[in-house]
Amino acid sequence: MSPLLLALLAYVLGQLALGVAVSRRIRTEDDYLLAGRRMGPLLACGTIFATWFGAETCLGSAGAVYADGVSLATSEPFAYGLCILFLGLVFAARLWKLGLVTLADHFRTRYSPAVERAAALLMIPTSLLWAAAQIHAFGQVLASAAGIAPTLGITLATGIVLVYTAFGGLLADAVTDVVQGACLVVGLVVILVGVVGAAGGPGAALARIPEEHLALLPDDLSLLALLETWCVPVLGSVVAQELIVRVCAARSVRVARGAALAGGGLYLLIGLIPVALGLLGAGLLPGLEEPEQILPELARAHLSTLGYALFAGALVSAILSTVDSTLLVCASLASHDLVLPLLRAPDERLKLRLARSGVVVFGLLAFLLALRSEGVADLVELASSLGSSGLFVLLVFGLFTRLGGQASGLGALASGLGVFLWARAAGSEAPFLTSLAASAAVFLLLAPQAKARSAGGD
Repeated sequence: MSPLLLALLAYVLGQLALGVAVSRRIRTEDDYLLAGRRMGPLLACGTIFATWFGAETCLGSAGAVYADGVSLATSEPFAYGLCILFLGLVFAARLWKLGLVTLADHFRTRYSPAVERAAALLMIPTSLLWAAAQIHAFGQVLASAAGIAPTLGITLATGIVLVYTAFGGLLADAVTDVVQGACLVVGLVVILVGVVGAAGGPGAALARIPEEHLALLPDDLSLLALLETWCVPVLGSVVAQELIVRVCAARSVRVARGAALAGGGLYLLIGLIPVALGLLGAGLLPGLEEPEQILPELARAHLSTLGYALFAGALVSAILSTVDSTLLVCASLASHDLVLPLLRAPDERLKLRLARSGVVVFGLLAFLLALRSEGVADLVELASSLGSSGLFVLLVFGLFTRLGGQASGLGALASGLGVFLWARAAGSEAPFLTSLAASAAVFLLLAPQAKARSAGGD
């Protein structure tokens, strides 16, 4: 076994020990799913940044820039960072005041239990796809770093993440996120300094960037397709339970809003490093068959053994800090919104057992998806857009208006998902925007009926 692989496994096992140690403070469902609603500014900001800064931000964005350059069509990290800022500016305070466990809780109280269940069923697959993307990326990192089969790397990663997520819940997730986020920043800075130095300094490195990789607007992209490229991560991801649960777990409304804004700013700042490395890589290592391997290959070519170990640890940190969050979200939606309402007076011990069992079940499903997937970026894009248009419509109308009820809520979710799948299959330039328009139209069409029935009941 190579020294680098041993170092990576030691690092991951250290995260496991930290997560298990934190798990001793878990007593209730709120402790497990919301860290007892006690997260302060540092913990909340760190976990928002680290959770969102996943494999697609490192491997996916660097690979996309390496292959196609930077332009207005480059959504990562810009649009995803804007998504977090959008959450902090518009939704964070209102969501925190509702005292939610999951976003589906809001749909239950605002619309109906049927809408809650439908939303949970829609949100679980998106988080599962996101988890599979991170696990897939972990296999790529280990395959490049230690020369082992990606399947073995994926298996090891899945097992370790399942253990510490199932034990410690959101609190363990948040504490390990802060450690992983710090390692990520250090590792990315190390590789940037190493690559720039190997290229002969900043001036020489910039001169190596192909001119065509700095085009403002690609010739083959229409305005509608450009708008779609930005709306999917901004509007489609703002309803992600991975973000919303961290806002709701903050200890005050001020912390909730501030952590989202700080996390979004940090995401944009650090996210520029993979973009820069993708640009530099196009000049330093042209012709790679797999663009998503550009970061590992740059590190291998231009860093010392210690520097490469720091870089590999950074990638592992980015992946682990996301995959544990997505598995926890799947488990919380399934246990809290689907299973518990069917039980009579469940106690806290039963709630904890259900949530922890859900982490294991969805972890195994994500593992199977990761084995069958071909790339990171495509999985994440699908996770951000699948059914999220209806969720966004329900969130906006639910928080800022009194319109709608069960019929409009179910109609918006069903039409959003159905139109998205149809538009995607038909090759539409903007399947998400099309589904967003359809979902909003159906909601407004059915909202007066719900209002009239409510008035009649009164």
